[in-house]
Amino acid sequence: MRGTVYLRRYWQLYALLVLPLVYFIIFKYGPMWGVQIAFKDFNFFQGITGSEWIGLDAFREVFQTQDFYKTLRNTLMLNLLDLVVSFPAPLILAIMLHELRIQWFKRLSQTILYIPHFISWVIIGGIVYQVFGTQSGMINNMLMALGFESVPFLTEKNTWLITYLATGVWQSAGWGTILYLAALTGINKELFEAAEVDGAGRFKRIWHITLPGLKTTIVTLLIINLGNMISIGFDRPFVIGNKAVMDYSDVLSTYVYRTGLESGQYTLATVVGLFQAVVGLIFILGANYASKKLTDESII
Repeated sequence: MRGTVYLRRYWQLYALLVLPLVYFIIFKYGPMWGVQIAFKDFNFFQGITGSEWIGLDAFREVFQTQDFYKTLRNTLMLNLLDLVVSFPAPLILAIMLHELRIQWFKRLSQTILYIPHFISWVIIGGIVYQVFGTQSGMINNMLMALGFESVPFLTEKNTWLITYLATGVWQSAGWGTILYLAALTGINKELFEAAEVDGAGRFKRIWHITLPGLKTTIVTLLIINLGNMISIGFDRPFVIGNKAVMDYSDVLSTYVYRTGLESGQYTLATVVGLFQAVVGLIFILGANYASKKLTDESII
């Protein structure tokens, strides 16, 4: 009875949830029907229900291929390096922006830093090849004009890896500062003023006030990133990668693309996708449990 009264009084709030719920039901829960393809010898003409059940045979086939383990290794390696390199970048940028006192310069810096997030990875890939290309790249043309040898930014595995990570930081760091800047506005300014009166320098204020104030946000974003360790976006490694660096650039998402769309082996592609989902769930639950034990912060 009490819940009905509350529903009638605040029906507008519940009405606002209708579209998000419909979206999740259609585009998130609806596709789960197709998970059973991983356990069937899927035939495009017979459909999901008409295809023959094969149990775990497709899983055995995938887990026996060398390409799967190579792409799994590359996915974990690139995500781990991204976590080490890209995860601290928005935090450092947010603290630097927060410390700026000239407001017009602060707003200008934020705008410049946000722009790369809105550029498609296809366009970014074109920019990367124009700037870092071995034969026609701007940087290598300058190096050769000065009498130096060209650097194989995109054709040698280790230098490609550095280029891949640096491009990721440039594209995502500015946008990632938004959550940290929002959290910084919630820190009591009187704490900074009191610390300044007590003689604390800027770095001490950052260490003892700013970072503790961001602890919850940092832990939450870290858990989300750990949960995505086994999954990786398709655009970035596909656009920046090439055959010369396949030992590093070939990841699970490109493996699913080759197996499912290029080769038409939808069952095997679904197996890999289901594997990513299950392992990703284990990762995020494990990270959340460890975080709760170590810091008493949990998002689940």
